[in-house]
Amino acid sequence: MTSKTSTAKAGMKLNYKQIFLIGFGFLASSLAWSIYNSQVPLILEQRFQLSGVLIGTIMTIDNFFGVIFQPLVGAASDRTRTRIGRRMPWIVIGIPVCALFFSLAPLQKTLWAFMGAIIIFNLVMSLWRSPVISLMPDVTARPLRSKANGVINMMGGIGSILAFFFGGMLSDIREDKFFAFFMASVVMVIALLILLKYVREPDALTFREERNIPIRDTVANRWAYEAREVLANDPHAKDEEEAEAETGKKHSFAAFLNLPAAEKRSLLLLLLAVFSWFMGFYAIEAFFTLFATNTYGITGGAATMMLAGFSLTFLAFAIPAGMLGQKIGRKRTILIGLIGICLLFLPILARPQQWLVQALLIAGGICWAFVNINSLPMVLEFSSNKTVGTFTGYYYFFSFTSAIVSPILYGFIQDLLDSHAYLFAFSVICFALAFVFMLFVRHGDNLELAQAGIKEADA
Repeated sequence: MTSKTSTAKAGMKLNYKQIFLIGFGFLASSLAWSIYNSQVPLILEQRFQLSGVLIGTIMTIDNFFGVIFQPLVGAASDRTRTRIGRRMPWIVIGIPVCALFFSLAPLQKTLWAFMGAIIIFNLVMSLWRSPVISLMPDVTARPLRSKANGVINMMGGIGSILAFFFGGMLSDIREDKFFAFFMASVVMVIALLILLKYVREPDALTFREERNIPIRDTVANRWAYEAREVLANDPHAKDEEEAEAETGKKHSFAAFLNLPAAEKRSLLLLLLAVFSWFMGFYAIEAFFTLFATNTYGITGGAATMMLAGFSLTFLAFAIPAGMLGQKIGRKRTILIGLIGICLLFLPILARPQQWLVQALLIAGGICWAFVNINSLPMVLEFSSNKTVGTFTGYYYFFSFTSAIVSPILYGFIQDLLDSHAYLFAFSVICFALAFVFMLFVRHGDNLELAQAGIKEADA
Protein backbone atom coordinates (compact mmCIF):
# COMPACT_ATOMS: atom_id res chain seq x y z
CA MET A 1 0.00 0.00 0.00
CA THR A 2 1.52 3.33 -1.01
CA SER A 3 1.89 6.27 1.35
CA LYS A 4 2.63 8.84 -1.34
CA THR A 5 0.20 11.73 -1.42
CA SER A 6 0.24 15.35 -2.44
CA THR A 7 1.32 16.91 0.85
CA ALA A 8 0.58 20.47 -0.06
CA LYS A 9 -2.95 19.83 -1.21
CA ALA A 10 -3.75 17.34 1.54
CA GLY A 11 -2.15 19.55 4.17
CA MET A 12 -4.36 22.54 3.56
CA LYS A 13 -7.59 20.72 2.76
CA LEU A 14 -9.59 19.44 5.71
CA ASN A 15 -10.78 15.84 5.43
CA TYR A 16 -14.35 16.57 6.48
CA LYS A 17 -15.46 12.92 6.26
CA GLN A 18 -12.74 11.80 8.65
CA ILE A 19 -13.35 14.64 11.13
CA PHE A 20 -17.10 14.03 10.98
CA LEU A 21 -16.57 10.37 11.86
CA ILE A 22 -14.15 11.25 14.67
CA GLY A 23 -16.87 13.59 15.91
CA PHE A 24 -19.07 10.60 16.75
CA GLY A 25 -16.86 10.06 19.79
CA PHE A 26 -17.63 13.58 21.05
CA LEU A 27 -21.30 13.17 20.08
CA ALA A 28 -21.55 10.05 22.27
CA SER A 29 -19.77 11.77 25.15
CA SER A 30 -21.97 14.89 24.96
CA LEU A 31 -25.16 12.85 24.71
CA ALA A 32 -24.22 10.79 27.77
CA TRP A 33 -23.31 13.88 29.81
CA SER A 34 -26.52 15.67 28.86
CA ILE A 35 -28.63 12.72 29.98
CA TYR A 36 -26.52 12.38 33.11
CA ASN A 37 -26.93 16.06 34.03
CA SER A 38 -30.67 16.11 33.35
CA GLN A 39 -31.74 12.73 34.77
CA VAL A 40 -29.37 11.93 37.66
CA PRO A 41 -30.54 14.89 39.82
CA LEU A 42 -34.15 13.77 39.34
CA ILE A 43 -33.32 10.22 40.45
CA LEU A 44 -31.37 11.48 43.46
CA GLU A 45 -34.27 13.67 44.55
CA GLN A 46 -37.29 11.52 43.64
CA ARG A 47 -35.98 8.03 44.38
CA PHE A 48 -33.51 8.68 47.19
CA GLN A 49 -34.94 11.93 48.64
CA LEU A 50 -31.56 13.68 48.87
CA SER A 51 -31.21 17.36 49.74
CA GLY A 52 -30.20 20.00 47.22
CA VAL A 53 -26.77 20.34 48.82
CA LEU A 54 -26.05 16.62 48.51
CA ILE A 55 -27.33 16.52 44.94
CA GLY A 56 -25.14 19.49 44.00
CA THR A 57 -22.12 17.85 45.61
CA ILE A 58 -22.70 14.56 43.78
CA MET A 59 -23.09 16.40 40.47
CA THR A 60 -19.54 17.81 40.79
CA ILE A 61 -17.95 14.35 40.87
CA ASP A 62 -17.39 14.38 37.11
CA ASN A 63 -15.59 17.72 37.31
CA PHE A 64 -13.28 16.54 40.09
CA PHE A 65 -12.42 13.39 38.14
CA GLY A 66 -11.86 15.52 35.05
CA VAL A 67 -9.45 17.84 36.86
CA ILE A 68 -7.49 14.95 38.35
CA PHE A 69 -7.42 12.31 35.63
CA GLN A 70 -7.81 13.97 32.23
CA PRO A 71 -4.41 15.75 32.26
CA LEU A 72 -2.71 12.57 33.48
CA VAL A 73 -4.48 10.37 30.93
CA GLY A 74 -3.73 12.85 28.15
CA ALA A 75 -0.01 12.60 28.93
CA ALA A 76 -0.22 8.82 29.36
CA SER A 77 -1.89 8.41 25.97
CA ASP A 78 0.97 10.36 24.37
CA ARG A 79 3.33 7.64 25.64
CA THR A 80 1.05 4.71 24.73
CA ARG A 81 2.10 2.73 21.67
CA THR A 82 0.05 -0.16 20.28
CA ARG A 83 -1.02 -1.61 16.94
CA ILE A 84 -4.29 0.33 17.19
CA GLY A 85 -2.60 3.62 18.13
CA ARG A 86 -2.04 5.80 21.17
CA ARG A 87 -5.60 6.95 21.87
CA MET A 88 -7.70 3.98 20.75
CA PRO A 89 -6.67 1.58 23.56
CA TRP A 90 -8.10 4.03 26.10
CA ILE A 91 -11.25 4.48 24.02
CA VAL A 92 -11.72 0.76 23.31
CA ILE A 93 -11.57 -0.08 27.02
CA GLY A 94 -13.35 3.03 28.30
CA ILE A 95 -16.48 3.18 26.13
CA PRO A 96 -17.81 -0.35 26.80
CA VAL A 97 -17.27 0.04 30.57
CA CYS A 98 -19.04 3.42 30.54
CA ALA A 99 -21.90 2.03 28.45
CA LEU A 100 -22.37 -0.92 30.83
CA PHE A 101 -22.43 1.07 34.06
CA PHE A 102 -24.49 3.89 32.57
CA SER A 103 -27.21 1.37 31.69
CA LEU A 104 -26.97 -0.29 35.11
CA ALA A 105 -27.22 2.97 37.08
CA PRO A 106 -30.99 3.65 36.76
CA LEU A 107 -31.80 0.04 37.68
CA GLN A 108 -30.24 0.31 41.14
CA LYS A 109 -32.68 0.37 44.06
CA THR A 110 -30.26 1.44 46.82
CA LEU A 111 -28.34 4.71 47.00
CA TRP A 112 -25.01 2.95 47.49
CA ALA A 113 -25.46 0.77 44.40
CA PHE A 114 -26.58 3.78 42.34
CA MET A 115 -23.61 5.84 43.56
CA GLY A 116 -21.24 2.97 42.78
CA ALA A 117 -22.49 2.80 39.19
CA ILE A 118 -22.27 6.54 38.51
CA ILE A 119 -18.86 6.86 40.21
CA ILE A 120 -17.44 4.12 37.98
CA PHE A 121 -19.09 5.78 34.97
CA ASN A 122 -17.58 9.17 35.88
CA LEU A 123 -14.14 7.71 36.56
CA VAL A 124 -13.93 5.73 33.33
CA MET A 125 -15.40 8.60 31.30
CA SER A 126 -12.50 10.77 32.50
CA LEU A 127 -10.11 8.13 31.14
CA TRP A 128 -11.23 8.30 27.50
CA ARG A 129 -12.44 11.89 27.01
CA SER A 130 -8.96 13.41 26.45
CA PRO A 131 -7.90 10.59 24.09
CA VAL A 132 -11.06 10.87 21.96
CA ILE A 133 -10.62 14.66 21.66
CA SER A 134 -6.91 14.18 20.83
CA LEU A 135 -7.84 12.11 17.77
CA MET A 136 -8.74 15.29 15.86
CA PRO A 137 -5.33 17.04 16.16
CA ASP A 138 -3.60 13.67 15.65
CA VAL A 139 -4.83 13.64 12.04
CA THR A 140 -5.26 17.37 11.27
CA ALA A 141 -2.77 19.95 10.05
CA ARG A 142 -2.24 22.74 12.59
CA PRO A 143 -3.74 25.62 10.54
CA LEU A 144 -6.97 23.65 10.01
CA ARG A 145 -7.60 22.63 13.61
CA SER A 146 -10.00 25.51 14.31
CA LYS A 147 -12.18 24.45 11.39
CA ALA A 148 -11.94 20.80 12.45
CA ASN A 149 -12.79 21.71 16.05
CA GLY A 150 -15.91 23.42 14.72
CA VAL A 151 -17.02 20.12 13.17
CA ILE A 152 -16.25 18.23 16.38
CA ASN A 153 -18.23 20.69 18.50
CA MET A 154 -21.12 20.62 16.04
CA MET A 155 -21.27 16.85 16.52
CA GLY A 156 -21.20 17.35 20.29
CA GLY A 157 -24.07 19.81 19.99
CA ILE A 158 -26.09 17.30 17.99
CA GLY A 159 -25.49 14.79 20.79
CA SER A 160 -26.84 17.22 23.37
CA ILE A 161 -29.91 17.99 21.26
CA LEU A 162 -30.60 14.25 20.83
CA ALA A 163 -30.36 13.88 24.61
CA PHE A 164 -32.78 16.72 25.32
CA PHE A 165 -35.40 15.63 22.79
CA PHE A 166 -35.25 11.82 22.61
CA GLY A 167 -33.75 11.34 26.08
CA GLY A 168 -36.55 13.37 27.59
CA MET A 169 -39.21 11.28 25.85
CA LEU A 170 -37.53 7.96 26.65
CA SER A 171 -37.12 8.85 30.32
CA ASP A 172 -40.91 8.97 30.69
CA ILE A 173 -41.51 5.43 29.39
CA ARG A 174 -40.45 3.80 32.66
CA GLU A 175 -40.38 5.23 36.14
CA ASP A 176 -36.69 4.33 36.59
CA LYS A 177 -35.78 6.28 33.39
CA PHE A 178 -33.84 3.25 32.08
CA PHE A 179 -34.46 3.80 28.36
CA ALA A 180 -32.85 7.26 28.33
CA PHE A 181 -29.67 5.83 29.85
CA PHE A 182 -29.81 2.78 27.58
CA MET A 183 -30.07 5.01 24.49
CA ALA A 184 -26.84 6.77 25.51
CA SER A 185 -25.11 3.42 26.05
CA VAL A 186 -26.18 2.19 22.60
CA VAL A 187 -24.93 5.41 20.98
CA MET A 188 -21.58 5.05 22.80
CA VAL A 189 -21.12 1.53 21.42
CA ILE A 190 -22.10 2.64 17.90
CA ALA A 191 -19.59 5.50 18.14
CA LEU A 192 -16.87 3.02 19.16
CA LEU A 193 -17.64 0.79 16.16
CA ILE A 194 -17.46 3.80 13.83
CA LEU A 195 -14.11 4.88 15.29
CA LEU A 196 -12.68 1.36 14.98
CA LYS A 197 -13.78 1.02 11.36
CA TYR A 198 -13.05 4.47 9.96
CA VAL A 199 -10.39 6.11 12.14
CA ARG A 200 -6.77 5.03 12.18
CA GLU A 201 -4.09 6.97 14.01
CA PRO A 202 -0.88 7.70 12.06
CA ASP A 203 1.12 6.29 14.98
CA ALA A 204 -0.65 2.95 14.54
CA LEU A 205 0.79 2.71 11.03
CA THR A 206 4.29 3.44 12.29
CA PHE A 207 3.94 0.85 15.05
CA ARG A 208 2.83 -1.82 12.56
CA GLU A 209 5.58 -0.97 10.08
CA GLU A 210 8.26 -1.22 12.76
CA ARG A 211 7.03 -4.72 13.66
CA ASN A 212 6.20 -5.89 10.12
CA ILE A 213 2.50 -6.22 10.94
CA PRO A 214 0.42 -6.30 7.71
CA ILE A 215 -1.52 -3.12 6.89
CA ARG A 216 -4.67 -3.64 4.85
CA ASP A 217 -5.80 -1.26 2.12
CA THR A 218 -8.74 0.40 3.85
CA VAL A 219 -10.21 3.89 3.88
CA ALA A 220 -9.03 4.38 7.47
CA ASN A 221 -5.46 3.39 6.64
CA ARG A 222 -5.35 5.57 3.51
CA TRP A 223 -6.52 8.56 5.52
CA ALA A 224 -3.93 7.75 8.20
CA TYR A 225 -1.10 7.68 5.63
CA GLU A 226 -2.25 11.04 4.30
CA ALA A 227 -2.39 12.54 7.79
CA ARG A 228 1.04 11.20 8.69
CA GLU A 229 2.64 12.85 5.67
CA VAL A 230 0.96 16.15 6.42
CA LEU A 231 2.07 16.13 10.07
CA ALA A 232 5.58 14.97 9.17
CA ASN A 233 5.96 18.06 6.98
CA ASP A 234 4.91 20.46 9.75
CA PRO A 235 8.08 22.58 10.22
CA HIS A 236 6.94 23.90 13.60
CA ALA A 237 6.49 20.39 15.01
CA LYS A 238 9.82 19.30 13.52
CA ASP A 239 11.67 22.13 15.24
CA GLU A 240 10.11 21.28 18.61
CA GLU A 241 10.86 17.57 18.36
CA GLU A 242 14.44 18.15 17.22
CA ALA A 243 14.99 20.52 20.15
CA GLU A 244 13.57 17.94 22.55
CA ALA A 245 15.87 15.27 21.11
CA GLU A 246 18.93 17.52 21.44
CA THR A 247 18.22 18.43 25.06
CA GLY A 248 17.15 14.91 26.01
CA LYS A 249 13.79 16.13 27.28
CA LYS A 250 11.07 13.51 27.71
CA HIS A 251 7.43 13.76 26.71
CA SER A 252 5.44 13.83 29.94
CA PHE A 253 2.76 15.61 31.92
CA ALA A 254 5.40 18.31 32.56
CA ALA A 255 5.80 19.09 28.84
CA PHE A 256 4.92 22.70 29.71
CA LEU A 257 8.38 23.03 31.32
CA ASN A 258 10.06 22.17 28.01
CA LEU A 259 8.67 25.28 26.30
CA PRO A 260 10.76 28.44 25.79
CA ALA A 261 10.10 31.12 28.42
CA ALA A 262 8.08 33.36 26.06
CA GLU A 263 5.83 30.46 25.05
CA LYS A 264 5.36 29.45 28.69
CA ARG A 265 4.06 32.95 29.46
CA SER A 266 1.72 32.91 26.47
CA LEU A 267 0.36 29.46 27.27
CA LEU A 268 -0.18 30.33 30.93
CA LEU A 269 -2.03 33.52 29.97
CA LEU A 270 -4.09 31.59 27.43
CA LEU A 271 -5.03 28.95 30.01
CA LEU A 272 -5.97 31.68 32.50
CA ALA A 273 -8.18 33.17 29.80
CA VAL A 274 -9.76 29.73 29.26
CA PHE A 275 -10.38 29.48 33.01
CA SER A 276 -11.90 32.98 33.10
CA TRP A 277 -14.31 32.66 30.20
CA PHE A 278 -15.50 29.25 31.39
CA MET A 279 -16.08 30.83 34.82
CA GLY A 280 -18.50 33.22 33.12
CA PHE A 281 -20.10 30.47 31.04
CA TYR A 282 -20.61 27.93 33.84
CA ALA A 283 -22.15 30.55 36.14
CA ILE A 284 -24.84 31.26 33.53
CA GLU A 285 -25.32 27.55 32.82
CA ALA A 286 -25.84 26.77 36.52
CA PHE A 287 -27.86 29.79 37.65
CA PHE A 288 -29.73 31.17 34.63
CA THR A 289 -32.96 29.31 35.37
CA LEU A 290 -32.97 30.78 38.90
CA PHE A 291 -32.22 34.24 37.49
CA ALA A 292 -34.99 34.04 34.88
CA THR A 293 -37.66 32.54 37.15
CA ASN A 294 -37.04 35.11 39.86
CA THR A 295 -36.65 38.10 37.53
CA TYR A 296 -39.45 37.40 35.03
CA GLY A 297 -41.72 35.05 36.97
CA ILE A 298 -41.58 32.32 34.32
CA THR A 299 -41.41 28.56 34.79
CA GLY A 300 -38.19 26.60 34.92
CA GLY A 301 -39.06 25.00 31.58
CA ALA A 302 -39.52 28.40 29.93
CA ALA A 303 -36.20 29.54 31.38
CA THR A 304 -34.48 26.45 29.99
CA MET A 305 -35.92 27.16 26.56
CA MET A 306 -34.51 30.70 26.72
CA LEU A 307 -31.05 29.26 27.31
CA ALA A 308 -31.57 26.71 24.53
CA GLY A 309 -31.42 29.58 22.01
CA PHE A 310 -27.85 30.28 23.14
CA SER A 311 -26.92 26.62 22.57
CA LEU A 312 -28.59 26.41 19.15
CA THR A 313 -26.77 29.44 17.73
CA PHE A 314 -23.50 28.08 19.14
CA LEU A 315 -24.18 24.85 17.25
CA ALA A 316 -25.12 26.69 14.04
CA PHE A 317 -21.98 28.85 14.10
CA ALA A 318 -19.47 26.20 15.26
CA ILE A 319 -18.06 25.52 11.78
CA PRO A 320 -18.20 29.19 10.60
CA ALA A 321 -16.32 30.18 13.79
CA GLY A 322 -13.55 27.73 12.91
CA MET A 323 -13.40 29.07 9.36
CA LEU A 324 -13.16 32.64 10.68
CA GLY A 325 -10.35 31.61 13.03
CA GLN A 326 -8.45 30.17 10.09
CA LYS A 327 -9.05 33.28 7.96
CA ILE A 328 -8.32 36.14 10.38
CA GLY A 329 -6.50 34.34 13.18
CA ARG A 330 -7.61 32.51 16.30
CA LYS A 331 -6.61 35.22 18.75
CA ARG A 332 -8.43 37.94 16.84
CA THR A 333 -11.55 35.76 16.51
CA ILE A 334 -11.54 35.01 20.25
CA LEU A 335 -11.11 38.70 21.12
CA ILE A 336 -14.04 39.62 18.85
CA GLY A 337 -16.14 36.96 20.55
CA LEU A 338 -15.25 38.17 24.05
CA ILE A 339 -16.02 41.80 23.19
CA GLY A 340 -19.30 40.69 21.64
CA ILE A 341 -20.36 38.68 24.69
CA CYS A 342 -19.59 41.57 27.04
CA LEU A 343 -21.49 44.09 24.91
CA LEU A 344 -24.48 41.74 24.52
CA PHE A 345 -24.71 40.79 28.20
CA LEU A 346 -24.26 44.28 29.64
CA PRO A 347 -27.84 45.39 28.77
CA ILE A 348 -29.21 42.42 30.72
CA LEU A 349 -27.96 44.13 33.90
CA ALA A 350 -30.77 46.65 33.44
CA ARG A 351 -33.36 43.82 33.45
CA PRO A 352 -34.91 44.53 30.05
CA GLN A 353 -38.02 42.80 28.76
CA GLN A 354 -37.87 39.03 28.44
CA TRP A 355 -37.90 39.00 24.62
CA LEU A 356 -34.81 41.22 24.53
CA VAL A 357 -32.93 38.92 26.92
CA GLN A 358 -33.83 36.02 24.63
CA ALA A 359 -32.52 37.90 21.59
CA LEU A 360 -29.29 38.84 23.39
CA LEU A 361 -28.72 35.23 24.42
CA ILE A 362 -29.25 34.01 20.86
CA ALA A 363 -26.67 36.52 19.59
CA GLY A 364 -24.39 35.59 22.50
CA GLY A 365 -24.27 31.99 21.26
CA ILE A 366 -22.57 33.23 18.08
CA CYS A 367 -19.88 35.06 20.05
CA TRP A 368 -19.40 32.05 22.33
CA ALA A 369 -18.73 29.93 19.23
CA PHE A 370 -16.00 32.39 18.19
CA VAL A 371 -14.34 31.92 21.58
CA ASN A 372 -14.86 28.24 22.32
CA ILE A 373 -14.14 26.75 18.90
CA ASN A 374 -10.75 28.43 18.56
CA SER A 375 -9.48 27.93 22.11
CA LEU A 376 -8.41 24.26 22.09
CA PRO A 377 -6.61 24.54 18.71
CA MET A 378 -4.75 27.57 20.08
CA VAL A 379 -3.61 25.60 23.14
CA LEU A 380 -2.55 22.70 20.90
CA GLU A 381 -0.36 25.06 18.87
CA PHE A 382 2.13 24.84 21.74
CA SER A 383 2.34 21.03 21.46
CA SER A 384 4.41 18.84 19.21
CA ASN A 385 2.83 15.93 17.35
CA LYS A 386 3.93 13.71 20.26
CA THR A 387 2.42 15.80 23.08
CA VAL A 388 -1.09 16.50 21.78
CA GLY A 389 -2.72 14.49 24.57
CA THR A 390 -0.71 16.29 27.25
CA PHE A 391 -1.74 19.76 26.09
CA THR A 392 -5.35 18.62 25.62
CA GLY A 393 -5.15 17.63 29.28
CA TYR A 394 -3.91 21.10 30.24
CA TYR A 395 -6.91 22.64 28.48
CA TYR A 396 -9.39 20.40 30.28
CA PHE A 397 -7.68 20.90 33.64
CA PHE A 398 -8.38 24.63 33.50
CA SER A 399 -11.88 24.31 32.01
CA PHE A 400 -12.98 21.64 34.51
CA THR A 401 -11.49 23.58 37.42
CA SER A 402 -13.63 26.55 36.44
CA ALA A 403 -16.67 24.24 36.32
CA ILE A 404 -16.02 23.47 39.99
CA VAL A 405 -15.08 26.97 41.16
CA SER A 406 -17.62 29.07 39.24
CA PRO A 407 -20.92 27.71 40.65
CA ILE A 408 -19.50 27.68 44.18
CA LEU A 409 -18.09 31.22 43.95
CA TYR A 410 -21.16 32.77 42.33
CA GLY A 411 -23.45 30.84 44.65
CA PHE A 412 -21.57 32.36 47.60
CA ILE A 413 -21.88 35.85 46.08
CA GLN A 414 -25.59 35.33 45.45
CA ASP A 415 -26.16 34.23 49.05
CA LEU A 416 -24.04 37.11 50.38
CA LEU A 417 -25.95 39.73 48.39
CA ASP A 418 -29.26 37.89 48.80
CA SER A 419 -30.17 38.57 45.16
CA HIS A 420 -30.28 36.78 41.79
CA ALA A 421 -29.69 40.05 39.94
CA TYR A 422 -25.89 39.90 39.72
CA LEU A 423 -25.48 36.82 37.50
CA PHE A 424 -24.65 38.67 34.31
CA ALA A 425 -22.47 41.20 36.15
CA PHE A 426 -20.37 38.30 37.41
CA SER A 427 -20.30 36.73 33.95
CA VAL A 428 -19.30 39.96 32.17
CA ILE A 429 -16.46 40.50 34.66
CA CYS A 430 -15.18 36.98 33.93
CA PHE A 431 -15.36 37.46 30.15
CA ALA A 432 -13.68 40.89 30.43
CA LEU A 433 -10.88 39.38 32.52
CA ALA A 434 -10.40 36.72 29.85
CA PHE A 435 -10.15 39.49 27.24
CA VAL A 436 -7.35 41.14 29.24
CA PHE A 437 -5.44 37.86 29.50
CA MET A 438 -5.84 37.25 25.74
CA LEU A 439 -4.39 40.66 24.88
CA PHE A 440 -1.01 39.54 26.24
CA VAL A 441 -0.93 36.14 24.49
CA ARG A 442 1.80 36.30 21.85
CA HIS A 443 1.88 32.70 20.57
CA GLY A 444 -0.52 30.02 19.39
CA ASP A 445 -2.14 31.75 16.42
CA ASN A 446 -0.15 30.20 13.56
CA LEU A 447 -1.94 32.47 11.10
CA GLU A 448 1.13 32.97 8.90
CA LEU A 449 1.59 29.23 8.38
CA ALA A 450 -2.11 28.82 7.56
CA GLN A 451 -1.97 31.53 4.90
CA ALA A 452 1.24 30.13 3.42
CA GLY A 453 -0.22 26.62 3.27
CA ILE A 454 -3.41 27.78 1.60
CA LYS A 455 -1.40 29.62 -1.08
CA GLU A 456 0.72 26.48 -1.64
CA ALA A 457 -2.35 24.28 -2.00
CA ASP A 458 -3.95 26.67 -4.48
CA ALA A 459 -0.81 26.90 -6.61
